[in-house]
Amino acid sequence: MTSSITAPTNPYLVLGAAIVLPASGHVILGVPVRGLQFLFFLVILAWVTAKIAPPDASFVGRHAGGFLIYALSILDAYKIARIRTAKWVHNARRDGDNAQSGIGPHT
Repeated sequence: MTSSITAPTNPYLVLGAAIVLPASGHVILGVPVRGLQFLFFLVILAWVTAKIAPPDASFVGRHAGGFLIYALSILDAYKIARIRTAKWVHNARRDGDNAQSGIGPHT
């Protein structure tokens, strides 16, 4: 018996999308508002650190706040994808065990 719930998006696809384009991993996962929140804070913190950083700081140093939020958004999107995949695998195994043993609504 196969589950009627479709498989979640591959976590590595989400990870790659999040690395290439900020918030795109969240959009793929179906939580675009969360991605927009990360983008908003990315821009704000990059701007703030650019204003308070010393003039001789590197580009990354001047925008460190934005890079921090960017890294957190990548981790967040990947974590959500991994959790969804783990839940899907767990439910599929549980449904398969119930169907094989004759327990549950499958009989």
